[in-house]
Amino acid sequence: GPVKALCQPNESTASEFVFRAFSTVPETQHLLFALFLLLYLMIICGNVSIMWVVCTDHSLRSPMYFFLANLSFLEICYTTTVVPQLLASVLDVHRTITFASCGAQMFFFLALGGMVSICHPLCYSLIMTWQLCVKLVAGSLVLALLLSLELTVLIFTLPFCGHLPEINHFLCDVPPVLHLACADTHLHQTVLYSVGILVLTIPFLLICTSYVLIVAAILRIRSSAGQRQAFSTCSSHLMMVLLQYGCCSLVYLRPGSSSSEDENRQIALIYTFVTPLLNPLIYSLRNKDIKQALRKAVRQTVMS
Repeated sequence: GPVKALCQPNESTASEFVFRAFSTVPETQHLLFALFLLLYLMIICGNVSIMWVVCTDHSLRSPMYFFLANLSFLEICYTTTVVPQLLASVLDVHRTITFASCGAQMFFFLALGGMVSICHPLCYSLIMTWQLCVKLVAGSLVLALLLSLELTVLIFTLPFCGHLPEINHFLCDVPPVLHLACADTHLHQTVLYSVGILVLTIPFLLICTSYVLIVAAILRIRSSAGQRQAFSTCSSHLMMVLLQYGCCSLVYLRPGSSSSEDENRQIALIYTFVTPLLNPLIYSLRNKDIKQALRKAVRQTVMS
């Protein structure tokens, strides 16, 4: 439950956390390391390709592709905040992390994750000036930084007692760290839910509103082939939205319990690896203009 037993007077306050290992079997550890490393490299390559082609091709200088390139950049930073630590903890059964490092990881993970969530609905805007684009990106950055700083400071003012408290996760996320506090965390849970609703629910409602308008526009298309193509594109986009926001909502918006910690760790693997890997495929590489620009860029690179 959210209320933890208070520290005993003779119990020392911890200064480090230890991550719970995925497995202590060497063969399994090596297999997981290879799998996570492969996925990470694929995420980097896919998103760097999108950034590269958007920055180098003048035909893609539009607000929509500006936001897609920003989304790819955020995905790279987001996964880089998590995956190197994850790879190290997979091979090290007793992987420890100091409070300062844990707090830094939590801050950047929350800030970048919040930016990804807030930027998702921006990709659907069609009528937008460059000045407004910059303001929206800057505004979402400031909002994400302020919210993540508030949560991180709030969490790390709590006492964590005992020798090397064990985080049942592969990163310093709010729910598993909050679960280790030996103090009353009702206020912290309330703030977490409030921030989760702000960062997840509002962008999700904006996306749903945009899809209603998009579907209404598709239904006005007279060509059945055009309707099928448009619905195919929208359905893949919607699948990614439901996957991203659904997984995050399960972790941050449901009541915490010890029985859900293992589930949260498994769900976190989805928005750590799956959605950053699929985002460039769904949002960009299925786009005809980006595919043409990418082929042209590859040809020019090979011929030069």
